[in-house]
Amino acid sequence: MINVYLKGHDYKYEVQNIIKVFYFNEKIEFIKKEALVNDQSLLIENILYQENDDYFIETIVYKNNECISKSEIKKVSDIDIKEDNLNKKIKLGIKQSLYEALSQITSVNAPWGILTGIRPTKIVHDLLDKSCKIEEIKDVLTKQYKVSLEKSKLIIDIASNERKFLYPLDEDKFSLYISIPFCPTRCLYCSFPSHSLEKWGHLVDEYTENLLMEIKQTAELLADKKIQTVYIGGGTPTSIPKENLDKIIKEVYSCFGTDIKEFTVEAGRPDTIDKDKLVMLKNNEIDRISINPQTMCTDTLSLIGRHHSPQEIIEAFRLAKEVGFHTINMDLIVGLPNEDINNFKHTMEEVLRLNPENLTVHTMAIKRASKLRSKLVKYSLTAQNKIEEMLELTKKYAEKMDMYPYYLYRQKQILGNFENVGYTKKNKECIYNILIMEERQTIIAVGAGGISKIYYPSENRLERVPNVKNVVEYNKRVKEMIERKKKFLKPVDRV
Repeated sequence: MINVYLKGHDYKYEVQNIIKVFYFNEKIEFIKKEALVNDQSLLIENILYQENDDYFIETIVYKNNECISKSEIKKVSDIDIKEDNLNKKIKLGIKQSLYEALSQITSVNAPWGILTGIRPTKIVHDLLDKSCKIEEIKDVLTKQYKVSLEKSKLIIDIASNERKFLYPLDEDKFSLYISIPFCPTRCLYCSFPSHSLEKWGHLVDEYTENLLMEIKQTAELLADKKIQTVYIGGGTPTSIPKENLDKIIKEVYSCFGTDIKEFTVEAGRPDTIDKDKLVMLKNNEIDRISINPQTMCTDTLSLIGRHHSPQEIIEAFRLAKEVGFHTINMDLIVGLPNEDINNFKHTMEEVLRLNPENLTVHTMAIKRASKLRSKLVKYSLTAQNKIEEMLELTKKYAEKMDMYPYYLYRQKQILGNFENVGYTKKNKECIYNILIMEERQTIIAVGAGGISKIYYPSENRLERVPNVKNVVEYNKRVKEMIERKKKFLKPVDRV
């Protein structure tokens, strides 16, 4: 148990996120000063004072009623983030103070410093937009956000490479996400809106018809806009019948035209792939698919709820190459339950033999909506130093495949406080992945669980417009989902 006392502010969210970096699975309780604290508990006091025209921040950590660590930020005004935003500087100072105090008493490595957000590259883009030089950006990341030199270089390199796909910003361009929230089974770690076919398969045809309607009516709302990319995800899109998926793809072309820069379909699990489906996708001019093993270890596949073998992954990949797909992504997860460095090295050796064009490496995250969250005591989670070894291994194997990192994001409750990285061969970047992560283009989402993000470049602002997650509710309320988008895409003029 960790008790936290705040004085002079109420930034509980920010404080909790930093504490979780150092105490991943500990219970955190915010207390009042007069509350009795168990002497065996850790007590963290974080205090904000105003002094003249400036602010002073102090963190004190107690154990057994003795101070074991202390850190101060003497002048919030000295925090240099190339932005004159007092509230942001105060939050940053609170995080810096906590970070310094907790770093002194734990052995946890925090390569991302006080950055707990999902998209660290956005900071780099914002600074590049202000014409900051690379050295200035590096200083902000390392000195103010406490990011390691290695991670700073990583996100600076990625952001610099991304800009040719993001700029010039164009309010008239958009991308389309289509949700197919069905899977053969639900994986242990999954937190996506996914419905097992065994239980929900009888709803696929009704869902398809409603999705076709949403696509058509959404296209009417976007008649004056230009589509750039399409991404069909899930779930596992190839888990539904070939005829249903074919209808959906053809409806996209019918409604939005064929001038689409990139069209991705997640084929996902090999037990949903056969030659007929791959030929259908190829005939529909799909230029990018994902075949996602997550691991190439038989025991782990069984443990996480996947009823296929590593050999089926290999066969599905080779079949896709035979059919003529020139860009295939493979997803892997670092830190799956009960896996060690040898298991992961075996996976990387198998992926190296296949030599895909894209490789997306996810670090295991313990999400609230996953089955794993409720069964943590049953599994052995990978230690931070071992995850770091595995991530280093992925970098080496990516280099062997002539790949470089092209996009990055992080997740809450991610093991070891690390990151997810997409690697690519030259000129094989997934443009949609860059656009969805950097949030500098409107992404319109259709289907259950989809979240549209409407971007206003002049204000650098997003409006989130969610669809309901449950398929039954979606089928009942699809017209409401269309109306939600209409409010933002076709607002009524006010007199």
